[in-house]
Amino acid sequence: MVKLLLIFALSISFHAKTLYEYNCVSCHEGMTLTLDKFFFRYLLKYSSEEKVKRAMMDYFKDPKPENSILEPWLISRIGVKKRTTLTDKELQNALQEYWETYKVFGKIK
Repeated sequence: MVKLLLIFALSISFHAKTLYEYNCVSCHEGMTLTLDKFFFRYLLKYSSEEKVKRAMMDYFKDPKPENSILEPWLISRIGVKKRTTLTDKELQNALQEYWETYKVFGKIK
């Protein structure tokens, strides 16, 4: 019985969405500007992992056109996102998963 419960719990945990998947991917799936395009815009502007994550953290905590990476015409078209409801720790974890998903460092040969 204990083995059965353990297997059941593990199977549920493998199918559970991460904070990143639930809060980021699910919203951006239907957008024209996909998450990978946002990532590369941030990377071009801020260059390093630390700077990208800091800029994104600042934007999510206080989203406004001045700290967006989008051009003004795109902001007028799609708007500015709502402020995040995630805690700093949750946001850091989501940003880490985002970074690991799209980083190019170590993947180019």
